[in-house]
Amino acid sequence: MFCETNEEYDVFIPHASEDKESFANDLYNSLNNAGIKVWYDELCISWGDSLRSKIDNGLRKSKYGIVILSNHYIKKGWTQYELDGLFQIEMTGGKTIPPIWHNISKKEVQDFSPTLAGRMALNSAMMTPNEIAEELIKILNLN
Repeated sequence: MFCETNEEYDVFIPHASEDKESFANDLYNSLNNAGIKVWYDELCISWGDSLRSKIDNGLRKSKYGIVILSNHYIKKGWTQYELDGLFQIEMTGGKTIPPIWHNISKKEVQDFSPTLAGRMALNSAMMTPNEIAEELIKILNLN
């Protein structure tokens, strides 16, 4: 499946590539198997595409951004671009950014973003990707 420019999505999943195998791929599969339309970089960005353009379109066309916060995520510049875009959309359009903490402490999140640290978060240390997907579907009323 490739993403179409005019296609609408339920969720956009910003994450660090280092977290794909340990969590992000399983979360994507759980959401996708539940019928949730997910903008996911591996499917939506092809060789030679403009990253900025593709990510901007994914952000615009998605109802929610589900941020996978990890130590890898907070150290990358590109993920900050995605997060900044989500905050801008939230400020103007009312979308929420439900965070998922993946192998990261509250202090590390606080040091990175006090705004995100203050939000209720799901934690991959306490829930499987499938359980998190089920909870997100309920919280965001995606079913």
